[in-house]
Amino acid sequence: MEPPSSSRLNSRKRRKDGSGPNGATELDGIPPKMSRHSFGLREPAPFSDEIEVDYSKPYIRLTLEEATRGTPLDRPVRVYADGIFDLFHSGHARALMQAKNLFPNTYLIVGVCSDELTHNLKGFTVMNESERYDAVQHCRYVDEVVRNAPWTLTPEFLAEHQIDFVAHDDIPYSSAGSDDVYKHIKEAGMFAPTQRTEGISTSDIITRIVRDYDVYARRNLQRGYTAKELNVSFINEKKYHLQERVDKVKKRVKDVEEKSKEFVQKVEEKSIDLIQKWEEKSREFIGNFLEMFGPEGALKHMLKEGKGRMLQAISPKQSPSSSPTHERSPSPSFRWPFSTKTPPSSPANLSRNQSAVAYDISEDEED
Repeated sequence: MEPPSSSRLNSRKRRKDGSGPNGATELDGIPPKMSRHSFGLREPAPFSDEIEVDYSKPYIRLTLEEATRGTPLDRPVRVYADGIFDLFHSGHARALMQAKNLFPNTYLIVGVCSDELTHNLKGFTVMNESERYDAVQHCRYVDEVVRNAPWTLTPEFLAEHQIDFVAHDDIPYSSAGSDDVYKHIKEAGMFAPTQRTEGISTSDIITRIVRDYDVYARRNLQRGYTAKELNVSFINEKKYHLQERVDKVKKRVKDVEEKSKEFVQKVEEKSIDLIQKWEEKSREFIGNFLEMFGPEGALKHMLKEGKGRMLQAISPKQSPSSSPTHERSPSPSFRWPFSTKTPPSSPANLSRNQSAVAYDISEDEED
Protein backbone atom coordinates (compact mmCIF):
# COMPACT_ATOMS: atom_id res chain seq x y z
CA MET A 1 0.00 0.00 0.00
CA GLU A 2 1.13 3.54 -0.69
CA PRO A 3 1.46 5.91 2.21
CA PRO A 4 -1.31 8.49 2.68
CA SER A 5 1.02 11.31 1.67
CA SER A 6 1.53 9.84 -1.82
CA SER A 7 -2.23 9.44 -2.34
CA ARG A 8 -2.78 13.09 -1.37
CA LEU A 9 -0.04 14.11 -3.78
CA ASN A 10 -1.61 12.14 -6.63
CA SER A 11 -5.02 13.67 -5.93
CA ARG A 12 -3.49 17.14 -6.08
CA LYS A 13 -1.85 16.30 -9.41
CA ARG A 14 -5.14 15.03 -10.84
CA ARG A 15 -6.87 18.20 -9.69
CA LYS A 16 -4.21 20.31 -11.36
CA ASP A 17 -4.26 18.30 -14.62
CA GLY A 18 -8.02 18.59 -14.93
CA SER A 19 -7.99 22.26 -14.06
CA GLY A 20 -11.30 24.02 -13.76
CA PRO A 21 -13.07 26.55 -11.57
CA ASN A 22 -12.78 25.59 -7.89
CA GLY A 23 -10.81 22.44 -8.76
CA ALA A 24 -13.48 20.96 -11.06
CA THR A 25 -12.47 18.46 -13.77
CA GLU A 26 -13.46 18.19 -17.39
CA LEU A 27 -15.79 15.31 -16.53
CA ASP A 28 -18.01 17.76 -14.65
CA GLY A 29 -18.84 19.54 -17.89
CA ILE A 30 -17.40 22.87 -16.66
CA PRO A 31 -14.89 24.57 -18.96
CA PRO A 32 -11.64 25.82 -17.41
CA LYS A 33 -11.58 29.28 -15.86
CA MET A 34 -10.49 31.95 -18.35
CA SER A 35 -8.07 34.72 -17.65
CA ARG A 36 -9.60 38.18 -17.55
CA HIS A 37 -8.92 40.53 -20.42
CA SER A 38 -8.58 44.14 -19.42
CA PHE A 39 -7.21 47.22 -21.12
CA GLY A 40 -7.12 49.15 -17.84
CA LEU A 41 -4.17 47.29 -16.34
CA ARG A 42 -1.58 49.14 -18.45
CA GLU A 43 -3.38 52.05 -20.09
CA PRO A 44 -6.66 53.97 -19.72
CA ALA A 45 -9.78 52.16 -20.84
CA PRO A 46 -10.89 53.17 -24.37
CA PHE A 47 -14.15 54.93 -25.17
CA SER A 48 -16.86 52.89 -26.85
CA ASP A 49 -17.06 55.23 -29.84
CA GLU A 50 -13.36 54.63 -30.52
CA ILE A 51 -13.67 50.82 -30.74
CA GLU A 52 -14.55 49.00 -33.93
CA VAL A 53 -17.36 46.52 -33.26
CA ASP A 54 -17.81 43.43 -35.37
CA TYR A 55 -21.53 43.15 -36.06
CA SER A 56 -21.14 40.23 -38.44
CA LYS A 57 -21.65 37.74 -35.66
CA PRO A 58 -25.16 37.60 -34.24
CA TYR A 59 -25.53 38.80 -30.66
CA ILE A 60 -26.94 36.08 -28.41
CA ARG A 61 -27.27 37.05 -24.78
CA LEU A 62 -25.85 34.67 -22.20
CA THR A 63 -27.93 33.22 -19.42
CA LEU A 64 -26.93 33.55 -15.76
CA GLU A 65 -26.06 29.85 -15.59
CA GLU A 66 -23.79 30.07 -18.64
CA ALA A 67 -22.08 33.20 -17.35
CA THR A 68 -21.49 31.70 -13.91
CA ARG A 69 -20.13 28.46 -15.32
CA GLY A 70 -17.55 30.26 -17.47
CA THR A 71 -17.23 31.35 -21.09
CA PRO A 72 -14.55 31.06 -23.79
CA LEU A 73 -11.88 33.70 -23.98
CA ASP A 74 -13.26 35.17 -27.19
CA ARG A 75 -16.73 35.47 -25.62
CA PRO A 76 -16.48 37.23 -22.24
CA VAL A 77 -19.58 38.13 -20.27
CA ARG A 78 -20.33 41.76 -21.11
CA VAL A 79 -21.42 43.54 -17.93
CA TYR A 80 -22.63 47.15 -17.95
CA ALA A 81 -22.54 49.55 -14.99
CA ASP A 82 -23.55 53.21 -15.17
CA GLY A 83 -23.48 56.24 -12.90
CA ILE A 84 -22.49 59.87 -12.46
CA PHE A 85 -19.15 59.13 -10.78
CA ASP A 86 -18.73 62.67 -9.45
CA LEU A 87 -15.71 63.10 -7.13
CA PHE A 88 -14.61 59.56 -7.95
CA HIS A 89 -13.89 57.79 -4.65
CA SER A 90 -13.33 54.34 -3.17
CA GLY A 91 -17.06 53.59 -3.09
CA HIS A 92 -17.19 53.92 -6.88
CA ALA A 93 -14.06 51.79 -7.30
CA ARG A 94 -15.42 49.04 -5.04
CA ALA A 95 -18.71 48.91 -6.94
CA LEU A 96 -16.84 48.52 -10.24
CA MET A 97 -14.58 45.89 -8.69
CA GLN A 98 -17.65 43.86 -7.68
CA ALA A 99 -19.08 44.20 -11.21
CA LYS A 100 -15.77 43.01 -12.68
CA ASN A 101 -15.74 39.94 -10.41
CA LEU A 102 -19.34 38.83 -10.99
CA PHE A 103 -18.29 36.10 -13.44
CA PRO A 104 -15.06 34.20 -14.21
CA ASN A 105 -14.58 35.97 -17.56
CA THR A 106 -16.00 39.50 -17.48
CA TYR A 107 -15.70 42.47 -19.82
CA LEU A 108 -16.83 45.56 -17.90
CA ILE A 109 -18.45 48.47 -19.74
CA VAL A 110 -19.10 51.62 -17.70
CA GLY A 111 -21.50 54.34 -18.79
CA VAL A 112 -21.03 57.93 -17.56
CA CYS A 113 -23.86 60.46 -17.94
CA SER A 114 -23.19 63.90 -19.41
CA ASP A 115 -23.39 67.21 -17.54
CA GLU A 116 -26.59 68.30 -19.29
CA LEU A 117 -28.47 65.10 -18.47
CA THR A 118 -27.18 64.97 -14.89
CA HIS A 119 -27.94 68.63 -14.10
CA ASN A 120 -31.47 68.26 -15.43
CA LEU A 121 -32.37 65.00 -13.69
CA LYS A 122 -30.20 64.88 -10.56
CA GLY A 123 -28.39 68.11 -9.79
CA PHE A 124 -25.22 70.09 -10.19
CA THR A 125 -21.90 68.23 -10.16
CA VAL A 126 -18.53 69.28 -8.77
CA MET A 127 -16.54 67.75 -11.65
CA ASN A 128 -17.45 68.34 -15.27
CA GLU A 129 -18.12 65.48 -17.64
CA SER A 130 -14.60 65.41 -19.11
CA GLU A 131 -13.09 65.06 -15.65
CA ARG A 132 -15.56 62.32 -14.75
CA TYR A 133 -14.87 60.42 -17.98
CA ASP A 134 -11.14 60.61 -17.33
CA ALA A 135 -11.51 59.43 -13.72
CA VAL A 136 -13.47 56.33 -14.77
CA GLN A 137 -11.03 55.63 -17.60
CA HIS A 138 -8.19 55.25 -15.10
CA CYS A 139 -9.96 52.73 -12.88
CA ARG A 140 -8.20 49.39 -13.24
CA TYR A 141 -11.41 47.34 -13.38
CA VAL A 142 -12.89 49.17 -16.39
CA ASP A 143 -12.49 47.79 -19.93
CA GLU A 144 -14.60 50.31 -21.85
CA VAL A 145 -16.24 53.68 -21.16
CA VAL A 146 -19.48 54.93 -22.72
CA ARG A 147 -19.67 58.71 -22.86
CA ASN A 148 -23.03 60.50 -22.67
CA ALA A 149 -24.71 57.36 -21.32
CA PRO A 150 -28.54 57.29 -21.25
CA TRP A 151 -30.46 57.72 -18.00
CA THR A 152 -32.79 54.81 -18.77
CA LEU A 153 -31.49 51.73 -20.58
CA THR A 154 -33.41 50.91 -23.70
CA PRO A 155 -33.39 47.58 -25.61
CA GLU A 156 -31.69 49.35 -28.51
CA PHE A 157 -28.86 50.54 -26.28
CA LEU A 158 -28.41 47.06 -24.78
CA ALA A 159 -28.29 45.48 -28.24
CA GLU A 160 -25.91 48.10 -29.59
CA HIS A 161 -23.33 47.40 -26.89
CA GLN A 162 -24.15 43.67 -26.74
CA ILE A 163 -24.76 43.80 -22.98
CA ASP A 164 -25.47 40.58 -21.10
CA PHE A 165 -26.02 41.92 -17.57
CA VAL A 166 -26.42 45.28 -15.80
CA ALA A 167 -24.67 45.72 -12.44
CA HIS A 168 -25.92 48.13 -9.77
CA ASP A 169 -26.80 48.07 -6.08
CA ASP A 170 -30.16 46.48 -5.34
CA ILE A 171 -31.71 49.58 -3.73
CA PRO A 172 -34.54 50.94 -5.93
CA TYR A 173 -33.26 53.99 -7.80
CA SER A 174 -36.18 56.39 -8.23
CA SER A 175 -35.69 59.05 -10.90
CA ALA A 176 -37.24 60.54 -14.03
CA GLY A 177 -40.80 59.81 -12.89
CA SER A 178 -40.05 56.13 -12.16
CA ASP A 179 -39.89 54.32 -8.84
CA ASP A 180 -36.99 52.21 -10.10
CA VAL A 181 -35.17 52.88 -13.38
CA TYR A 182 -33.81 49.29 -13.32
CA LYS A 183 -37.22 47.66 -12.92
CA HIS A 184 -37.48 46.42 -16.53
CA ILE A 185 -33.87 45.14 -16.32
CA LYS A 186 -34.72 43.10 -13.22
CA GLU A 187 -37.86 41.70 -14.87
CA ALA A 188 -35.78 40.62 -17.90
CA GLY A 189 -33.36 38.68 -15.66
CA MET A 190 -30.40 40.86 -16.65
CA PHE A 191 -29.77 42.53 -13.28
CA ALA A 192 -26.66 41.63 -11.27
CA PRO A 193 -26.70 43.25 -7.80
CA THR A 194 -23.65 44.76 -6.11
CA GLN A 195 -23.18 46.11 -2.57
CA ARG A 196 -22.78 49.77 -1.59
CA THR A 197 -19.80 50.84 0.50
CA GLU A 198 -21.12 52.37 3.72
CA GLY A 199 -19.70 55.66 5.00
CA ILE A 200 -18.52 57.04 1.66
CA SER A 201 -20.44 58.74 -1.14
CA THR A 202 -20.30 61.89 -3.23
CA SER A 203 -23.06 63.47 -1.14
CA ASP A 204 -21.12 62.71 2.07
CA ILE A 205 -17.99 64.39 0.71
CA ILE A 206 -19.93 67.49 -0.36
CA THR A 207 -21.61 67.59 3.07
CA ARG A 208 -18.21 67.63 4.77
CA ILE A 209 -17.06 70.55 2.62
CA VAL A 210 -20.24 72.55 3.23
CA ARG A 211 -20.15 71.84 6.96
CA ASP A 212 -16.52 72.94 7.31
CA TYR A 213 -16.72 75.69 4.70
CA ASP A 214 -14.71 78.21 6.74
CA VAL A 215 -11.89 75.71 7.26
CA TYR A 216 -11.54 74.91 3.57
CA ALA A 217 -11.90 78.59 2.55
CA ARG A 218 -9.03 79.51 4.88
CA ARG A 219 -7.07 76.52 3.60
CA ASN A 220 -7.31 77.67 -0.01
CA LEU A 221 -6.58 81.28 0.89
CA GLN A 222 -3.33 80.07 2.46
CA ARG A 223 -2.48 78.19 -0.73
CA GLY A 224 -2.67 81.32 -2.87
CA TYR A 225 -6.27 81.36 -4.08
CA THR A 226 -7.86 84.81 -4.20
CA ALA A 227 -11.07 85.78 -2.46
CA LYS A 228 -12.65 86.34 -5.87
CA GLU A 229 -11.83 82.78 -6.99
CA LEU A 230 -13.35 81.42 -3.77
CA ASN A 231 -16.36 83.77 -4.00
CA VAL A 232 -15.50 85.18 -0.57
CA SER A 233 -16.45 88.72 0.38
CA PHE A 234 -13.90 91.32 1.50
CA ILE A 235 -15.11 91.17 5.12
CA ASN A 236 -14.95 87.38 5.24
CA GLU A 237 -11.49 87.44 3.72
CA LYS A 238 -10.22 89.74 6.49
CA LYS A 239 -12.01 87.61 9.06
CA TYR A 240 -10.33 84.45 7.78
CA HIS A 241 -6.91 86.13 7.84
CA LEU A 242 -7.53 87.28 11.42
CA GLN A 243 -8.63 83.80 12.44
CA GLU A 244 -5.52 82.40 10.85
CA ARG A 245 -3.30 84.74 12.88
CA VAL A 246 -5.19 83.91 16.08
CA ASP A 247 -4.78 80.21 15.38
CA LYS A 248 -1.05 80.67 14.83
CA VAL A 249 -0.76 82.49 18.17
CA LYS A 250 -2.76 79.74 19.87
CA LYS A 251 -0.53 77.13 18.31
CA ARG A 252 2.59 78.93 19.52
CA VAL A 253 1.18 79.22 23.03
CA LYS A 254 0.26 75.56 22.95
CA ASP A 255 3.74 74.64 21.77
CA VAL A 256 5.28 76.73 24.57
CA GLU A 257 3.01 75.05 27.13
CA GLU A 258 3.92 71.63 25.87
CA LYS A 259 7.61 72.45 25.90
CA SER A 260 7.35 73.90 29.42
CA LYS A 261 5.52 70.77 30.58
CA GLU A 262 8.25 68.64 29.05
CA PHE A 263 10.91 70.80 30.74
CA VAL A 264 9.19 70.57 34.14
CA GLN A 265 8.81 66.84 33.71
CA LYS A 266 12.49 66.46 32.86
CA VAL A 267 13.46 68.62 35.89
CA GLU A 268 11.26 66.50 38.14
CA GLU A 269 12.79 63.32 36.77
CA LYS A 270 16.30 64.69 37.28
CA SER A 271 15.49 65.92 40.80
CA ILE A 272 14.07 62.54 41.74
CA ASP A 273 17.17 60.92 40.33
CA LEU A 274 19.42 63.30 42.27
CA ILE A 275 17.49 62.68 45.50
CA GLN A 276 17.81 58.95 45.04
CA LYS A 277 21.52 59.25 44.39
CA TRP A 278 21.92 61.55 47.43
CA GLU A 279 20.08 59.05 49.62
CA GLU A 280 22.32 56.26 48.41
CA LYS A 281 25.46 58.32 49.01
CA SER A 282 24.24 59.48 52.42
CA ARG A 283 23.56 55.89 53.47
CA GLU A 284 27.01 54.94 52.27
CA PHE A 285 28.60 57.90 54.12
CA ILE A 286 26.74 57.13 57.38
CA GLY A 287 27.75 53.47 57.13
CA ASN A 288 31.39 54.37 56.62
CA PHE A 289 31.24 56.88 59.53
CA LEU A 290 29.79 54.25 61.88
CA GLU A 291 32.39 51.72 60.80
CA MET A 292 35.10 54.21 61.70
CA PHE A 293 33.72 56.11 64.75
CA GLY A 294 30.97 53.81 66.07
CA PRO A 295 31.00 51.98 69.44
CA GLU A 296 32.70 49.02 67.86
CA GLY A 297 34.40 50.95 65.11
CA ALA A 298 37.92 50.77 63.80
CA LEU A 299 38.97 53.92 65.70
CA LYS A 300 38.22 52.35 69.09
CA HIS A 301 40.36 49.31 68.27
CA MET A 302 43.15 51.56 67.06
CA LEU A 303 43.07 53.57 70.33
CA LYS A 304 43.12 50.41 72.40
CA GLU A 305 46.13 49.08 70.54
CA GLY A 306 47.96 52.43 70.82
CA LYS A 307 47.26 52.68 74.53
CA GLY A 308 48.64 49.22 75.11
CA ARG A 309 51.79 50.02 73.18
CA MET A 310 52.32 53.29 75.11
CA LEU A 311 51.95 51.56 78.49
CA GLN A 312 54.38 48.88 77.45
CA ALA A 313 56.92 51.47 76.35
CA ILE A 314 56.64 53.61 79.54
CA SER A 315 56.91 50.81 82.14
CA PRO A 316 60.71 49.80 82.87
CA LYS A 317 61.86 46.29 82.43
CA GLN A 318 62.64 44.44 85.75
CA SER A 319 66.15 42.94 85.98
CA PRO A 320 66.42 39.32 87.01
CA SER A 321 67.18 38.64 90.76
CA SER A 322 70.06 36.24 90.05
CA SER A 323 72.19 38.78 88.16
CA PRO A 324 75.43 39.89 90.12
CA THR A 325 75.84 43.42 91.47
CA HIS A 326 78.84 45.52 90.47
CA GLU A 327 80.38 48.16 92.74
CA ARG A 328 81.68 51.29 91.19
CA SER A 329 85.33 52.11 92.00
CA PRO A 330 86.29 55.70 92.62
CA SER A 331 88.04 57.30 89.71
CA PRO A 332 91.64 58.47 90.48
CA SER A 333 92.38 62.18 90.70
CA PHE A 334 94.15 63.97 87.92
CA ARG A 335 97.40 65.85 88.47
CA TRP A 336 99.27 68.42 86.44
CA PRO A 337 102.50 67.06 85.18
CA PHE A 338 105.68 68.19 86.99
CA SER A 339 103.69 69.99 89.61
CA THR A 340 102.41 69.12 93.01
CA LYS A 341 99.77 71.73 92.79
CA THR A 342 96.32 71.18 91.50
CA PRO A 343 95.03 73.28 88.61
CA PRO A 344 92.93 76.28 89.35
CA SER A 345 89.29 75.59 89.75
CA SER A 346 86.15 77.56 89.54
CA PRO A 347 84.33 78.61 92.65
CA ALA A 348 81.68 76.11 91.90
CA ASN A 349 84.20 73.30 92.07
CA LEU A 350 86.03 74.67 95.18
CA SER A 351 84.84 72.02 97.59
CA ARG A 352 85.64 69.29 95.11
CA ASN A 353 89.19 70.75 94.64
CA GLN A 354 89.78 71.08 98.35
CA SER A 355 89.08 67.43 98.81
CA ALA A 356 91.45 66.60 95.96
CA VAL A 357 94.20 68.76 97.52
CA ALA A 358 93.81 67.05 100.81
CA TYR A 359 94.03 63.72 99.06
CA ASP A 360 97.25 64.84 97.33
CA ILE A 361 98.88 66.14 100.50
CA SER A 362 98.23 62.91 102.25
CA GLU A 363 100.02 61.05 99.47
CA ASP A 364 103.11 63.43 99.75
CA GLU A 365 103.28 62.86 103.39
CA GLU A 366 103.39 59.18 102.81
CA ASP A 367 106.28 59.62 100.33
